Amino acid sequence: MSHIKLELKPEQVAKIKEICKSFNNDPGELINVLHKTQETFGYLPAEVQEVVAAELNVSVAKVYGVVTFYSFFTMIPKGKHPISICTGTACYVRGAEKVLDEFKRILNVKVGETTPDGKFSLNCLRCVGACGLAPVVLIGEKVYGRVSPDGVKDIIKEYEEQ
Repeated sequence: MSHIKLELKPEQVAKIKEICKSFNNDPGELINVLHKTQETFGYLPAEVQEVVAAELNVSVAKVYGVVTFYSFFTMIPKGKHPISICTGTACYVRGAEKVLDEFKRILNVKVGETTPDGKFSLNCLRCVGACGLAPVVLIGEKVYGRVSPDGVKDIIKEYEEQ
């Protein structure tokens, strides 16, 4: 995957610095700073991580480590309709992988990618706590339970017109 260098605008850099400052540029607040920054920008590309690292006086590697460790942080822009498939144990044994494969096939994206039109992004989650409804798919905040590979087409259709 080639990395396109993102050019941050001065006002974006200023906004990141302002967020860092709101947490007193405290390295111990890194996770909170990243949450607030992702809330503002929608995702955390390397260029944003570099500014955060500089402001909190921590290494870029440390920031990257936190961003990649926690599944709620993302380095790619989320689609308008972010799709998350639960791959926790209950969902997995009830066929979540086949459901995931079907989403990948129909949308023609890999996990962690967004469709070229920006409509859908695809991700996996560990457990959403709805094990009785396994396999579970989340689209934005909406929960779909007992999803079968055959049902994937209809779920996508629901959002295509939006």
